[in-house]
Amino acid sequence: MPPAVPRWGNPLTRAFGRAALRGFGWRLAGEIPNVPKLVAIAAPHTCTADVFVGLAVLLALGARVHWFGKDTIFWWPLGPVLRWLGGIPVDRARAGGLVGQATRLLRERDRLCLALAPEGTRKKVDRWKTGFYRIAHGAGVPVLPVALDYRRGVAQIFEPIVPTGDYEADLARIQALYCAGMARHPERY
Repeated sequence: MPPAVPRWGNPLTRAFGRAALRGFGWRLAGEIPNVPKLVAIAAPHTCTADVFVGLAVLLALGARVHWFGKDTIFWWPLGPVLRWLGGIPVDRARAGGLVGQATRLLRERDRLCLALAPEGTRKKVDRWKTGFYRIAHGAGVPVLPVALDYRRGVAQIFEPIVPTGDYEADLARIQALYCAGMARHPERY
């Protein structure tokens, strides 16, 4: 892990994460950039297994990453564990405020990595949600694209992309890194 990246865990949690990845038949590819703040996006997100692969990746890396999840997954006894792993429950029925809160948090903290699924759901969507981009652009931090590529069993970390303010152009550049064939359920991508 580069020195600027927020860290978490210990040798045991990292070993557990690596073992979980191997058990799932996955490996990591790419490098984490040496930046203290960023918005990571993990896609395609088409099944619940994505969460477990993502958590194994975070544990294996020893990176302290906060992530949003729908509030219904934070039930007892799983809820406290998910919060300990960086989870932040979100009530998707109540719109508004989340982008502003996340942007402020990134501006205020010295170090913070926030991970999001740009689709916002496991279902097929016509367009990605804009929140990840608005958060990164508003906070002046890069977007770190990460692909969960099921066909290769690889969590691919791409080069970070600094938002220019031209959402359509930046989004096209980011989405070009992904394809339906990567997804566990390509028909949902």
